[in-house]
Parts: sequence; C-alpha cells; structure tokens
Amino acid sequence: MMKSPIHLYGTLLLAFFISTAAVAQSTLWSLEKCVNYALQNSLRIKQAQATLRDGELSVKQGQMSRLPSVNASSGLGAQFGRTIDPFTNTFATSSITFNSFGLNAGILLYNGGSVNAGINRSKLELEARQYDMENTSNTLALEVARAYLTILLAQEQLDNAQRQLTLSRQQLDQTSKLINAGALPPNDRLDVEAQIARNEQVVVEVRNAVTGAYLTLRQLMELPAEETLVIERPQINVPEVVDEATFAFPTVYSTALGNQPQIKAADIRLRAASHDITIARSGMLPTITFGGNLNTAFSSVAQRIAGINTVRQSQIVFINGQTVTIETDVPSAEFEKIPYFSQLSNNFGQSVGLNISIPIYNNHRNSIAVERAQVGVLTQELQNRQQRQFLQTAVQQAINDTRAAREAWLAGRRAVEAAQAAFDNAQKRFDLGAINALQYSTARITLDSAQVDLIRAKYQYLFNLKNVEFYMGKPLQLN
Repeated sequence: MMKSPIHLYGTLLLAFFISTAAVAQSTLWSLEKCVNYALQNSLRIKQAQATLRDGELSVKQGQMSRLPSVNASSGLGAQFGRTIDPFTNTFATSSITFNSFGLNAGILLYNGGSVNAGINRSKLELEARQYDMENTSNTLALEVARAYLTILLAQEQLDNAQRQLTLSRQQLDQTSKLINAGALPPNDRLDVEAQIARNEQVVVEVRNAVTGAYLTLRQLMELPAEETLVIERPQINVPEVVDEATFAFPTVYSTALGNQPQIKAADIRLRAASHDITIARSGMLPTITFGGNLNTAFSSVAQRIAGINTVRQSQIVFINGQTVTIETDVPSAEFEKIPYFSQLSNNFGQSVGLNISIPIYNNHRNSIAVERAQVGVLTQELQNRQQRQFLQTAVQQAINDTRAAREAWLAGRRAVEAAQAAFDNAQKRFDLGAINALQYSTARITLDSAQVDLIRAKYQYLFNLKNVEFYMGKPLQLN
C-alpha cells in the first residue's frame, strides 16, 4: 500500500526532530565531562605535567651519574717565528702546523654517598610532584564543580523569574477583568504593570548571570569560543537526612589527612630534605675517581732519516812544516717529513690513573652546607605543620558551612511553604475582588523572595556538602 505524500512528509519530519533531539542530548555537558575536559586542556595541568617530567629527568640524570664519562678532544693550530715545536721539542723558525687528538674516560668510585643520596632525593621529589599534580587536579575539579552549580543556580533562578513574569501577566489580565466588572479601581492596573516591568528587569539580570556563569565555566575548562557549551540539568536530590559522620570533625579530618595529596607531598618532601644533609656531609669525605687517557699528535716539521750518504772531504794540515792533504769520508743524513697517519700512529699514547681528593680546609663551605641542610629539614617540618593546620581549618570551615547551609535550606523550605499558603489565600481573595492588586502583589513578592532565597540556599548547601565529601575522598557527582 502506497503512503500518501503528507504521511511521508510527517514521518520524515518526526524522524528529523527525533534525531535532532538525540544529537542535542548527546552534546550536553555533564559535570563529569566538564571536569575531564578541564583536566585535559587546562594550562595549570599542563604546567604540572611539565614539572613532573622535569622530576623524571632529574631521577634519570642522577642514575646516569653512576656511569663513566667519556669525552673526545681535538686541536688544530699554527705557530710562527722562532718557536719550539711542541712535538719534536726543537726550535724552528718557520711556521709550524700541529694537530692533536685525545680521548678521556673517567668514573666516580666514591664521593661520600652523595650520588646515592641525590638519586633517592630526586625519586622522593618526583613522588611529591605527582601529589602536587593531583592536588592541582582536585583544586581545578572543585572550581569546575562550583562553576557548574552556579550555572544550575542561575538557570533555576531564571526559570523562577520567568514564572513570576508569567504570573504577573496573568494578574494583569485578571485585574483588567475585575476593573471592567467594577470590582477594582482602574489605578490598580498601574501597580500590576509596574510589577511586570520589575519582573522583566529581573529576567534580564538573571539571564545575564547565566551568561556570566557560563563564561566562568568556559574559562576554567579553557574551551574554545567556537565550541558550544550547554550543561545538563540533572535531577538533584537534596538530602534531608545526612549521616552524622559527615559532620563529625575527627572523622572527616583523619580521613582527609590520609587522602589529601598536599599532605602526602609535604611528608615526602620532609624525607627528601633529610637526604640534603647526607649530600652536604659528603663534601667532607674523600672523593675517589678512576680515569684513562688516549692521545696522539701531528707536527708539520716532524722529520725522520730517509738514508745515509758518504761525502769525501779533503783537509790540508801541516805536519813538521810540510803541507799534507787528508781525505776522509763524512756521513750525511737525508731527512723526509713523516706522513700524517704515521705520526698519529707513532705518537699514540695511553695512560690510566686513580685519583683521590681529600678535603682539608675549604673556608667552612662544607660545614655551612651541612647547617643549611639541617635548617632546610626544620623549615620543611614547619611547613608540614602549617599544611596540617590549613587542612584542619579548611575541614572545620567546610563542616560549619555545611551545617549552616543545611539549616538555611530547611528554614527556606518552611518560609516558602508559609509564603505559598499566604499567596494561595491572597489569590482566592483577589479573584473574588476582596483585596486590591497591591495587596495581591505583596503576597506574590513575599513568595517570590522566599523562593529565590530557597534556591540560593539549596545550591549553597549542595556545594558545601560536596566540599565535605571531597575531604572524605568521595568523587564529585550530582545525584
């Protein structure tokens, strides 16, 4: 059976809306998605990762210091005038060109334990930096959660403001009917119109607050301007009954001491500082090194004997007043320049040696270094105590704020219930013309104010509660 064009059009249109709604739903940003995106793209996290990588390289460099060092050298030069050939050790008046090569190797055998202490210290510092990065991530996650809840708060306030605007417009219609019926004076219309203007102003202000809250979240996430950001609005259940352990300071504080990364980092750095004392004391102990050397050289004036020739020479002498000629054979050597590679082979030399350096007096540098390392340990101990004091203060403040916010939220609920009952009564009386528009508006304003305070108290309580749960080691989630 062939379907009509209208039916096909309707089917396609329905499919389009369903697919569009699915795409829109998939593009909504949950709190978890916002936090993960921020952790992957925040410059603070990337900077912490770079610091962590630097710590890894410090550990590797310390481990590599146990291996021998090998260095090659080469020299090329020329001398002019009357100089001494550095390779033949003879005077020469012509220019001399020389070339040298060397290979040196050495290994540290003992230096008072400085290398081992340095490696252990760099490993501890790397572990501390890992906790620093975790602390940075936790701080960023809390900031994102606060910004996320701020958007939810502003959106709920916007919904409330728009409802109030709708109610005011409905009130204007009802007031107009009552005026036409002669139940209310015409001037009551002005009060309602003024209320509508105030409601419209509130809508604009709260809509701007939503935009500002989105901007804050976008900046924390470092989301590009062209990327769309629309957060989910989950159904949040505010717990009316909270486990007493949530507000028990000893329980929360002891748990926070065990899971807060800044406390772990401070404790590790105290252990690392103790290795500084070992490193400083190593300067007072002998240093033993073993090394070897290979070297060779070339000189442009180096020569060798190529052959021996005999030259007959005559010499006239006087013997007993008579002239006598004496002929002798005098040997004469012929020289030739030694080839480049032959010189390098002939001049090749090797050496090995063991060197011991014993510190005797170094202007008190070593003793002062030890004292400074001891002061560093004391400083780190004080910083650890400060970290615990900061955590103790933060936990106490979080618990107190949560308790106060919970009481404010419960009081807000009671205030809304009372204001709602008063407004319902005013609504009935207004519909009957028993009260004027001003009295009706007063009841509405009271209800509106109570609802706004309740919304604000609700999200303040939620954030404070999540803050305490964070110290308890629980993940950030909106239920």
